[in-house]
Amino acid sequence: MSQGNRGMAFEMLLNLINQMYAKQKVALINKRPTPVKVLKSKGTKVLNGFYEAPSTVDYDGVYKGRAIAFEAKSVGIDRFDLKNLHQHQIDYLEKVDNMGGVSFVLIEFRSTKQIFFVPYSTIKHYVHHALKGGRKSIPLVDLEVYAFEVKRTKRSTLDYLEWVDKLIGEVAV
Repeated sequence: MSQGNRGMAFEMLLNLINQMYAKQKVALINKRPTPVKVLKSKGTKVLNGFYEAPSTVDYDGVYKGRAIAFEAKSVGIDRFDLKNLHQHQIDYLEKVDNMGGVSFVLIEFRSTKQIFFVPYSTIKHYVHHALKGGRKSIPLVDLEVYAFEVKRTKRSTLDYLEWVDKLIGEVAV
């Protein structure tokens, strides 16, 4: 699978789940397009262009009156390299978190067929330690302890909102 397409199946699955959430009037979560300046096109096909600016994160929307923002990543190894998250994405997740929204990263481990919901607070912890010279990745075994495995529920085949509910419950005043 090419470098650019490694997460496409995961993204397509998330898009279907988000459509299902919208149809059930559970949540409105949208895939954010990357801003592209088109230089040349033929019909609906872009032949030449460039990214105008970095995008924020892959998905955002609203659930139970709260802003939701998350990045989706897919890896083929047993760790998540922090370099897979760009600084502008981390900054955006932090802004959402600071404003009372829910921000997180969904990480698919293709080798073990596991998907983890990683709250921004956990990402922040690992990024902070990496900047101080610590490990530059999050091992799968750490995520099994400090993150939440996303599984099938009655609501969805991949119900990441189950963990949003738990996170909202933890931070509710």
